[in-house]
Amino acid sequence: MAESGTLPPGFGELEVLAVGTVLLVEALSGLSLNILTILSFCKTPELRTPSHLLVLSLALADTGISLNALVAATSSLLRRWPYGSEGCQAHGFQGFATALASICSSAAIAWGRYHHFCTRRSPGSACRGGQREGSRLDWNTAVSLVLFVWLSSAFWAALPLLGWGHYDYEPLGTCCTLDYSRGDRNFSSFLFTMAFFNFLLPLFITVVSYRLMEQKLGKTSRPPVNTVLPARTLLLGWGPYALLYLYATIADATSLSPKLQMVPALIAKTMPTVNAVNYALGSEMVHRGIWQCLSPQRRERSREQ
Repeated sequence: MAESGTLPPGFGELEVLAVGTVLLVEALSGLSLNILTILSFCKTPELRTPSHLLVLSLALADTGISLNALVAATSSLLRRWPYGSEGCQAHGFQGFATALASICSSAAIAWGRYHHFCTRRSPGSACRGGQREGSRLDWNTAVSLVLFVWLSSAFWAALPLLGWGHYDYEPLGTCCTLDYSRGDRNFSSFLFTMAFFNFLLPLFITVVSYRLMEQKLGKTSRPPVNTVLPARTLLLGWGPYALLYLYATIADATSLSPKLQMVPALIAKTMPTVNAVNYALGSEMVHRGIWQCLSPQRRERSREQ
């Protein structure tokens, strides 16, 4: 860990400042967009539906990632970690739990959209995008999905605190994550098990759900949601971390440049902004709810109507 007034190995003064600035921009951008999304759910009755509850879960997870990035940004600009070893463990747990919740929430949204648009109340009815004949997601299913996502994420994030895996400082020394520098059997067994259930499986669910939507809806109409972007952003946003962890199981990850090791973290911290644009601003109803939060006069007018 970098001490106060000293630079971490492999980083220059401008590079530390650049990383801290990038993290700060990512944190503030993700926080502002996702807090607006959360407020829109609280203040817009039309958004209080089971399907939108899954989007709310994603916004909460991404808010947590942005808060984690904000702590890392301030520490990077201070050029030291001021919270001690226990703070590092808490920072690692919080960041890992919200990251897993974000990934799994994206998969839950994909499954929820397939269920909403492409399952039928009766065997003879057609799959119609955007119409209400489909089997709508009920509250029990949506709440169960959200609870499962968060309890599962907390469970997997707690395991390194109990000895399976370990949290430690990233190369910059001003933020904490899953320690991949050891590359021992303990890390490898945890990584492969965790990655299967929390990255590969959610990615598979996301890809298959949207592919089935394309196949079913494409025959009669255009899919009402983007069926390509969610899986691509999931892969591009979290894939670099997965590759770094995979590399650590077969080689010495510390042999990589410290700057290169920081790239996956910087990419992952963009996901709260990307998800807010894709799932919130990309939805006409959520976008309208956000606009109503920003414009009190418009909100009053919609109530009168």
